[in-house]
Amino acid sequence: MAHVRLERSDGVAHLVLARPERRNALDEELIEDLTAAVADLETDGEVGCVVVRGDGPGFSAGIDASTLTRLSTPEGLKRIRSAFVAAYDRLEQLPIPTVASVHGWAIGAGFELALACDLRVVAADATLGLPETRMGVVPDVGGTGRLTSLVGAGRAKELILTSAMIDGTRAGRLGIANRVAPVAKLAAVTAALTDELLACSRTANGLAKRIIDRSARPTWDDTLDAELDAQLHCIGTPEFSAACHRFLAAPGANTPQARR
Repeated sequence: MAHVRLERSDGVAHLVLARPERRNALDEELIEDLTAAVADLETDGEVGCVVVRGDGPGFSAGIDASTLTRLSTPEGLKRIRSAFVAAYDRLEQLPIPTVASVHGWAIGAGFELALACDLRVVAADATLGLPETRMGVVPDVGGTGRLTSLVGAGRAKELILTSAMIDGTRAGRLGIANRVAPVAKLAAVTAALTDELLACSRTANGLAKRIIDRSARPTWDDTLDAELDAQLHCIGTPEFSAACHRFLAAPGANTPQARR
């Protein structure tokens, strides 16, 4: 796995996005590696929880610019989105708790990856957001449903319809972050949470998270279908074409600033 590292220690597996030179931007190869890492964890009876984090200065700046260009056709969108959705759902369905440890930024598909985890520990100065509507599209890797289940429809609409960027402190107030920490203490706060998770029954935690997810999102398949239908419509509009061109033409297209 060239773009994901899997590190195990004392019952905790760290799934590390390891593409720092691209700000851990998500492309098809990284998603392939993520899927392989999750498949490895599905059969590991020694691991009691998983931490998902990013190597380098941030969690993930979102979808890679090179991958974005391949989403402009229905065929490309369906193929690439299917791989993302399958990887995120598979991560979420692990029978052990998952924790996103977020520093720097988690934007777009990067934020949706953090939302696919059961819990989130976020640095106070981190930047999080779903800027898709500014790009002429919608969050389509489960972000609409997962965010709504966390913060309610009103807050989800505010964040998605305005493409708002928020810091970790506000993420904590909204209920997106379970714990907020100064960036220097992020690893320690994450470790304290994993210790609490490991003190509980692995079997009971797995069953409890499955029941909670079912009750929080009873029409999950319908939500994913609605996201795909909306995205297929959006990529055919002039707004998307113009926004995509501006984004790709801007200096530093893969930087978090370019997505604001």
